[in-house]
Amino acid sequence: MSNIPETGRTPRVTVRLVAIQILVFSLLLTLGGRLWYLQIRNGDEYTEKAANNHVQQVVHPAVRGSILDARGVPLADNETRLVVSASRTALMKEPDDGEAVLTRLAGVLRMKPKDVKDKVRLCDAETPQPCWNGSPYQPIPITDEASAKQALQIREREEDFPGISAEPTAVRRYAAPAGSNAAQVLGYLSPVTDEQIKKAEHTKSPLLRSDQVGSNGLESEYDSKLRGKAGVTRYEVDNLGRVIGQRESQQARPGDNVVTSLDARVQAVAEKELDQAMKDARKQYDRNTGTKYKADSGSVVVMEAKTGRVVAMASNPAYDPNAWVGGISGKDYKKLTGKDSNYPLLNRAIQGQAAPGSIFKVIPTTAAVNAGYDFDGPYACTSSFNIGGQVFKNFESENHGGISLGRALEVSCDTVFYRLAYEQWKKDGGNKPKKNAADWFYKTAHQFGLGKETGVDLPNEVSGRVPDRQWKKDFWKANKDAWCKNGKKDGNYTQRLSYENCLEGMKMRAGDSVNYSIGQGDTLVTPIQMATIYAAISNGGTLYDPTVGKAIVSPDGKHIQEIKPKSHGKLPMKGDTHDRIDQALAGVATRGTAAWRFQGWPQDKIPMHAKTGTAEVYGKQTTSWFATYTKDYSVVMTISQGGTGSGASGPAVRKIYNALYGVDGKGKIDKKKALLPTPQADLPKISSDGSIEAQPVGKPFALLGDTRRRGGAQQ
Repeated sequence: MSNIPETGRTPRVTVRLVAIQILVFSLLLTLGGRLWYLQIRNGDEYTEKAANNHVQQVVHPAVRGSILDARGVPLADNETRLVVSASRTALMKEPDDGEAVLTRLAGVLRMKPKDVKDKVRLCDAETPQPCWNGSPYQPIPITDEASAKQALQIREREEDFPGISAEPTAVRRYAAPAGSNAAQVLGYLSPVTDEQIKKAEHTKSPLLRSDQVGSNGLESEYDSKLRGKAGVTRYEVDNLGRVIGQRESQQARPGDNVVTSLDARVQAVAEKELDQAMKDARKQYDRNTGTKYKADSGSVVVMEAKTGRVVAMASNPAYDPNAWVGGISGKDYKKLTGKDSNYPLLNRAIQGQAAPGSIFKVIPTTAAVNAGYDFDGPYACTSSFNIGGQVFKNFESENHGGISLGRALEVSCDTVFYRLAYEQWKKDGGNKPKKNAADWFYKTAHQFGLGKETGVDLPNEVSGRVPDRQWKKDFWKANKDAWCKNGKKDGNYTQRLSYENCLEGMKMRAGDSVNYSIGQGDTLVTPIQMATIYAAISNGGTLYDPTVGKAIVSPDGKHIQEIKPKSHGKLPMKGDTHDRIDQALAGVATRGTAAWRFQGWPQDKIPMHAKTGTAEVYGKQTTSWFATYTKDYSVVMTISQGGTGSGASGPAVRKIYNALYGVDGKGKIDKKKALLPTPQADLPKISSDGSIEAQPVGKPFALLGDTRRRGGAQQ
C-alpha cells in the first residue's frame, strides 16, 4: 500500500493534460498557418503549377524559308511528302522495345528491318550512321518517300503500329535548277542536338527539340533566318491523358527567304566545265612520272569584280544534298565520309589550301616595286639561278634575256623573281636578320589579304598561310622534337629535310625566300582568296568580302534586308603600278602563257586578263591554277594533281567566259545567248502576295567551239 495519498496525484495529472492540450493546439495552429500560407498567400502559384502538370503541348514546325538564286530561281525550297515517323518514347513502352512494331513497319514500307531499326537508334561516339542525332523525345523520320497506300495501311492498323505516324510534311528539296548542284554552297539539314539547344537558349532564335538545323553552307550560315519560329498549341488533359480543353495557341511563323548572288545557269556551267576539265586531265600524262594525272579534286569561283558577290562556286568531288533529307542512309554516309570518298562535303573553294604557283606573282611584283625596284628593270630571265650550289630552274628552262617585271609576268619567268627575293633577303640580313627587317615580300602578301579569312558568308573558311619569320619560329617550336628524332644527315630526302629543320628550321633561309617568290614552299592559299585578289586588281584595288547572300526577304515580302558589299582593305599598289600590272596580265592572255587558250577572244571589246600557275607538291603531281578577270568578273580555277595551269584549267575557264558573255568559238558575241551580259544589280521582283517572281531558267548557254589545241606554252 502506497504512503502517498490519492489527493497528491491530481495536480500532476492536471499539468500533463494541460501540456498535451497546449501541444495539440500548437500543432493545429502550425498546420492551419501552413495551410493558409499554401492556399491563400501562394495559392495562385501552386494552382498554376498544378494546372501545368496536366498540360501537353503540340509543336507545329515552321516552314523553312527558301534559298534562291539572283534571278529568284529556287535552289533550296520545300515540297510536301508523306513522312513516316516513329516515337522512340512510345516504342520503349512495348515489351520488346518496339522491335516487332519496327519489323512490321519495314514490311509495309518494303525496307529491311535492320535499316528501319538503325534509323531509330541514338547516336553516340561509337554508333555508326545511320542513327538519330536529335532529341530522343521527338518523332524520328523513317522515310519521306511513303506512298499514299502505305500511309493508309499504317493509319488503319493503329493497334499494330503504336508510336508510328504517317503525315504529310513539308520536306526540304534541293531543286538543282538548270542542272546546277551547288551542294557545298547550300549545305544540308540535320536534327537539332541537345548541345545546340543549350547553346541557343539565351539567343534571339532558341531551338526546339523538333527543329531541323542547317549543317554547312548557306543552310548553316543563315539558319536563324531560314528556320522561322515553330508554333505551339497547349492542351489541358486529365489524368488519363484525354484532352479536356485548349489553353493557348501560337501560330508558326515561316522562315525568311535568302536571295543569293548565285546564278543557277552559271553555276551549272561552272560545275560542268570543272568536271570535264578534271576528266580531260586524267587522260594526259605527267611527263615527270610517265603516269596519267590523277586530277582528284578541284574548284572554281566566279565573282563579280566590282562587288565581291559570288556568281558561281563549284567544288569537285560533289554530292547530292537530297541524300540528307529524311535522314541519310549508312551507305550514303559512308560514300560521303569514308576513307575512299575524297571528302565531297568539303567546299574546296573556301577550305581547299594549296601552293598557288605563278598566279601568286602579282604579289612579289608589287612587293618589289614597293621595296624600291624599278618596274622596267631590266631583270635577267635566265634558264636557272644558283644559290650556294643549289640550282633553281626556270619553267621549261626558258631564257628571255633582260626583261621588265611586266614581261616577267607575261612569260612567267621564275628566275626574275628568284633574284629579287634573294637580293631582298640579303638586304634584310640573310641568315642573321636585322632587328626590324623590311620583309617586303611577306608584308605585301598580308596586305593582299593572305594568311587570313576573306570573310565570305559561309562557315568553316580556312585562312591559308604566309610563311613569314614568325610562322617559321612557331612551326619550328611545334615540330622540332619530331624533326630531331627522325632526322638523318645522310638519310633519304625526308630524313635529310628533318635533319636540316631540326638544326635551323626556325630561320628564314635563302631557299625559303626564293621558293616563296613564285608561290611555292610553305605558302598556302584558297581559291576564294585568289578570286578576291584578282577581282580587286580588276576594280582598281578594293578587296571586298566575298558574299553569297544578297538579301533576306520576309515571308510576306514586305521587309527586305539587303546584304551590301563590304570592303576589308585596298591593294598596296600605287596607281602606276596597278596600271602596269593590269597591262601585263592582259599581255598574258594575248601573247603570254595563256594566249593559246584565248585565241579568237574579242579582246578589243572585252579585255581579258590572266595568269597561269603550276605548283609543285612533294609526293604528288602538280597543281593546276588559272586566274583571270575582265572588267565585270574574276574567275579562278584550280585542279589538284591536274598538271599545268593553262593545260588543265585553261580550257574550262575560257568556256565559262564564253557562256557569261555569249562568245562563240570564232570570237563573235551574241548577247541573246549571254548568261550575264552585264553584272547583277537588282533583286528579283517580289509580288504583292510576298512570292518572288523567278525568271525562266532555260538551258545554260550551249558552249560553242573548242579552244583546246596541242603545243604552245603550258605554264
